[in-house]
Amino acid sequence: MKTMLAAMKKKKSGIPPEVMPMFEGIVQKYEGVGDCEKEFFTAMEEHLTQNQRYGLFALAGGCKGTGADKTRRAFAQEHAHLPLGERLALFVKTFDRGGRVLNEDNTITVKFACTHGYYKRIREKKPHNPPASLQTYFDRCAGGRLYELEQALGITLRIKSVDISPLDENPANPVVFTFEIVAQDN
Repeated sequence: MKTMLAAMKKKKSGIPPEVMPMFEGIVQKYEGVGDCEKEFFTAMEEHLTQNQRYGLFALAGGCKGTGADKTRRAFAQEHAHLPLGERLALFVKTFDRGGRVLNEDNTITVKFACTHGYYKRIREKKPHNPPASLQTYFDRCAGGRLYELEQALGITLRIKSVDISPLDENPANPVVFTFEIVAQDN
């Protein structure tokens, strides 16, 4: 949560300074204990708007810096001359990233079930100890998907929506992320 706290302190995060002491207190209270995330997420839901949370998760979402950054940037550079639809199709094929679709309304939809975290515990039939809010958990996951797509496709995205309703039917169903295309580098 220290990374999230650092993101919150940035001016461009849009987080009101008056709520910062509360979040700093949560991080200091737990010092790396697992309950920090639950309390931090609960506070985010109570004191921040959805757009503020989406903005934070775009700055510091899950799954950043996984070692694939260099490969993604090389992919983006090599295929920058292609139209976005072709780059996305090639990205899906090259990186085995199914469930990503370029829509006519200038959005990208991603159906995603990660191989770790919540879904891993469901597949292994282990107690999954869900976070305080599955919504905020997957909002953070959207930040990771956004980061991955921006790097590999050379575009700028904004989280438009995170639909976790498929989980209600079956916890192994993928979450659906929708990203608005804000800018294309080429």
